Amino acid sequence: MKSTKKIISIDKLHAFENHPYKVQDNEEMEALAESIKTHGIVSPVIVRPLENTTDEYEIISGHRRVMASRKAGITEIPALIVPLDRDAAAIVLVDSNLHREHILPSEKAFAYKMKAEALEHQGWRSDLTSCQVGTKLRTDEQIAADANESARQIQRYIRLTNLIPEILQYVDDGRISFTPAVELSYLNEQEQQDLLEQIEQSDCTPSLSQACRFKKISQGEGLTPEVIAEIMEEEKANQKERVKIPTEKLRKYFPKNYTVQQIEDEIIKLCEKNYRMKQRDAR
Repeated sequence: MKSTKKIISIDKLHAFENHPYKVQDNEEMEALAESIKTHGIVSPVIVRPLENTTDEYEIISGHRRVMASRKAGITEIPALIVPLDRDAAAIVLVDSNLHREHILPSEKAFAYKMKAEALEHQGWRSDLTSCQVGTKLRTDEQIAADANESARQIQRYIRLTNLIPEILQYVDDGRISFTPAVELSYLNEQEQQDLLEQIEQSDCTPSLSQACRFKKISQGEGLTPEVIAEIMEEEKANQKERVKIPTEKLRKYFPKNYTVQQIEDEIIKLCEKNYRMKQRDAR
């Protein structure tokens, strides 16, 4: 595959359609913009020519650098142009971002789904049977091999794409754990909306046990708001003696891109540090 390096007008670059990774305008983005303003772009972005256009390109790798360049007032950036069709480009896009240190569950979910669809278009097997036919791997097996995950885990991540955005955000924020979220993904949209309303009213999220019950009832007689409320009102061990502080009161003390779980972890660290200092001073 022959590639070409070229300086391209930033106005000619377009985000990859349904790009699964979030590009956030936060403090890290501000820092990247300042770095680009001072040092320029060290590594060229990777793009592909858009079909049926003249000098228009779709970004494969470098969405954050492009956004930061726009913030820095840069009008042209170096790019590596590769002649890939959309499916091949989608696979490169997914794989080039999986090495990142922090990837949200929703990002993995939609990334794995995008790669699975691209592999299916290329002729890979899309069935999820346990036996292998001939020498051709299933899409989930191939993704698993590339991502160093199990095929079952790939399937579970892709299940998360069935969650409504509001519940998926709870997963990204760490308020709903991964395994309960997979179970909740089997609820239909109306059931998820009813569950969301109950979550917001009670300010608590379902445990794994509750999520499994919701799934079983949904696949049987169907969930009603009344049943959801009854199950959610049951006291869970992790709800006893909880200290509740609204997230909006804490946001200003932490980076904008921190999830609720990261904020909680930092608070615990600060409490532990304060405790050790008091213990030391008391000696």
